[in-house]
Amino acid sequence: MLSKKILRRAAITGVSLAGLAVISAASLWELDRAFPPPLPAELTVSTEVQDRDGQLLRAFATPDGYWRLETRLDQVDKQFVDMLVTYEDKRFWDHEGVDVLALARAAGQFATSGHIVSGGSTLSMQLARLIEPRESRSLGSKIKQMLRAIQIERRLSKREILERYLTLAPYGGNLEGVRAASLAYFGKEPKRLTVSESALLVALPQLPEKRRPDRNLKIAHAARDRVLTRMVSSGLLGEREAARAALDDVAGLRRTLPALAAHAAYAMLPKAVPGQPLQLTIRKSVQEGLEQVARDAATKLGHRLSVAMVLADSRTGDILGEVGSANFFDASRSGWIDMTKIVRSPGSTLKPFIYGLAFEQGLVAQETLIDDSPVDFSGYRPKNFDMGYQGDVSIRQALQLSLNVPAIRVLDAVGPTRLMARFRQAGVNPILPVNEAPGLAIGLGGVGVTLRDLVQLYTGLANGGKTHTLHDGTEPANVERTSATILDGQANWQIIDILSGVKPPEGALQRGIAYKTGTSYGYRDAWSVGFDGRYVLGVWVGRPDAGAVPGLSGYVSAAPILFEGFVRSGLATVPLPGKPPGVFSPRREDLPVTLARFGAGSDGLVQATVTEPAPTIIFPPDGARVDLGTNSVDASPLVLKLQGGRAPFRWLANGKPLTGIDRRRTATWQPDGAGYSTLTVIDAAGRAASVKVFVE
Repeated sequence: MLSKKILRRAAITGVSLAGLAVISAASLWELDRAFPPPLPAELTVSTEVQDRDGQLLRAFATPDGYWRLETRLDQVDKQFVDMLVTYEDKRFWDHEGVDVLALARAAGQFATSGHIVSGGSTLSMQLARLIEPRESRSLGSKIKQMLRAIQIERRLSKREILERYLTLAPYGGNLEGVRAASLAYFGKEPKRLTVSESALLVALPQLPEKRRPDRNLKIAHAARDRVLTRMVSSGLLGEREAARAALDDVAGLRRTLPALAAHAAYAMLPKAVPGQPLQLTIRKSVQEGLEQVARDAATKLGHRLSVAMVLADSRTGDILGEVGSANFFDASRSGWIDMTKIVRSPGSTLKPFIYGLAFEQGLVAQETLIDDSPVDFSGYRPKNFDMGYQGDVSIRQALQLSLNVPAIRVLDAVGPTRLMARFRQAGVNPILPVNEAPGLAIGLGGVGVTLRDLVQLYTGLANGGKTHTLHDGTEPANVERTSATILDGQANWQIIDILSGVKPPEGALQRGIAYKTGTSYGYRDAWSVGFDGRYVLGVWVGRPDAGAVPGLSGYVSAAPILFEGFVRSGLATVPLPGKPPGVFSPRREDLPVTLARFGAGSDGLVQATVTEPAPTIIFPPDGARVDLGTNSVDASPLVLKLQGGRAPFRWLANGKPLTGIDRRRTATWQPDGAGYSTLTVIDAAGRAASVKVFVE
């Protein structure tokens, strides 16, 4: 029986030990607070510029020169993570930072063999070494790592520890993190690594410089095989699977990291926020295709010539691909200049909008004849590109052949000021010479626009006449994105129908696109802009210094790039829109007298630019049959157009006045149903004109 004295001593000892434990714990707590591990809230990582789907377009090295891409577990192949944990720290998910069993095993192996067989370091300890590099491999350094690992485990979850390790682990040279390594050694993100690739990436961080495949291929190969062997013994891989992986070659090269959309990527840098990727509207696959087309084309075109391209979604204004130059780093081509934003002469690329306004105003039909012969507009004498003349041609032929004289005749009728106003309405502000008003020369390129401007205007043609402000993500957040009407729907279709009939360049595949080319004065700029039912692609070719290039032309130099660009973009062709109800597109022999010929001639036909003393209904023509889809719920209204007369005007349908009076020479009428109707217009002087039409 224990004496009371012994029991008293035991109690005192127990209390003392408990107190000592409490004091020790409190001391360790205070030490932990006083000397926390250097764990920044955000790691210093490379700034990433991503595409619309989160794929890497371009990365910028960290300030200390490392390629260090932030890595999340969902960005990495799960089998790689399992192999890493199995190889480096198989009890990672269970220990508190230090694996006592692994340390005991390492100590026993050292005692029996006399050298280090395994280190016993956990992934938490390795992270401690990465964030606080050790000066030596001493016992004191190892103990410090262990203490730091315990501190790290108290502050971070297992997932966070693993993600930081995957971001910071060294892979040779200035590569840090598994994403940078996978991109550099395999040319792909680590989401879908093969077994062989995973094994190599598991092996590299232990001796990153010695095992670099681009420097020491045999050593890297052997290290990978050791990992595969360990995976078999651990039961993670089957022998056959490991054997197949061991047969895979190890590529002995280091690739450059993705470097797409250079101009847009650099423009995004002012928006950079540490740890947050920057995102563009660009689609990576489209960008890759366009950049390759631009490089190949520039090589064929010759020294100092460059290529710029913009591909946009006409329904949203999103830029899906943009190439500012053939090669950002090519000084001979001034590759650092973003030619998509440089103001240049657009040549003939604005002609479709001239004719579009004429269709809107009822001045022309596709088969209206127009004279292509020398003409003098108060001293301005436009000449055709080939210096020849065709005589009488149809409006359709004049636009498809890009004849200059007919385009200026039509522009003189619709008015340069009205054309410029329509451009500004669509969000494009062409640059005129200082203190000069819009003149007829703007129809042949006597105005400054950018490639982006042109593509924005053409989004209207691809989108039923409605343009959208182009954007790629580089714009300030407060920039307003707008949409506007560049042409009404019926006039817009007339232009689409004409441009879709332009012959593709020699050797190009027919893509079902409509397109227009242009060449600026002095052979300085070659253009081609084309579109299908959704996407618009614009191409510029020339010298960034605006030097003349003999033989340069839109059809020969830029159009082949346009067609190749559509192919290499990888986008499926969207059919051009069909003919909308109510479109007036008669044969030449069915044209009313007012649309048979544009301009007055010896035959005395009506001149489009002369105001008639009495009103004349020019659309619909008398006796026309007009399909408005009256049997459907989406029946279209009929557009009414007149010439002459004195405003205001009142319209009547079958003797019943339409709502209100209007000073404009256009109106709309929604018929009650199919059949014959009589339309009448009365001007302010009481003069009237009528036509009879059959509505379907």
